[in-house]
Amino acid sequence: MNEELIKKIGEYVKTHIGEFHEKRIEAVKNLKLEKILKRKNPYLFKTKNCLTAETIVRSFSDAHISSAEETIFGNWLEQLAIFVCKQVYNGRKSSAEGIDLEFEKDGTVYLVSIKSGPNWANSEQLRKMKASFEKAKRVLRTSGAKSNVCAVNGCCYGKEGTCDKGAYFKLCGQRFWEFISGESSLYVDIIEPLGTCAHEKNEQFHIEYGKMINVFTTDFSAKFCTAAGEIDWEKLVEFNSGR
Repeated sequence: MNEELIKKIGEYVKTHIGEFHEKRIEAVKNLKLEKILKRKNPYLFKTKNCLTAETIVRSFSDAHISSAEETIFGNWLEQLAIFVCKQVYNGRKSSAEGIDLEFEKDGTVYLVSIKSGPNWANSEQLRKMKASFEKAKRVLRTSGAKSNVCAVNGCCYGKEGTCDKGAYFKLCGQRFWEFISGESSLYVDIIEPLGTCAHEKNEQFHIEYGKMINVFTTDFSAKFCTAAGEIDWEKLVEFNSGR
């Protein structure tokens, strides 16, 4: 374990982890009931026999929040990876479109597109990433840079059976963190610092979450429940899917 690197990571996390928590709290504060009701599948929740307004609200809200948090934290983790690489290999945020990190190691220039996990792309997204890699390689070579340029799709967690994808390499989890730091155990070592202020920040989040659930449940009951207290599924489906 590189104690000095872990210390720097701890200091970085302590300074910046609040940014992630603030964004997730802000996302809850800005959430609108109409927005989540239009984005989620009402047929699924009818199939699950949801009977109360609060159950519907929590189910729809939790699905939306979970997706939003993945995006928010993925963006935050990307910045941590760039910071780590800067400490070890003088890595930097790339100016090339579609490329997140650029650094040189052992005579090779690496162009890295960072994603949260391995299952992020459809065929069109993969095509765009490959095009970004090729464009960045051409720019580097025509500007007189070294001809040895390697493209990497780095994923902060998960595993990938085959790393060599032909046009690029895909490195996930332990392989990715070791690639940008030279430390095989870093993927485990960063867990502890990430818990900084977690208890305090999560208490703030749950306060805002509880307020949102209460407001949304009252609003949902007024708009999508009958006078007898039953969910009006026909009205909900019309709101979600009607022309």
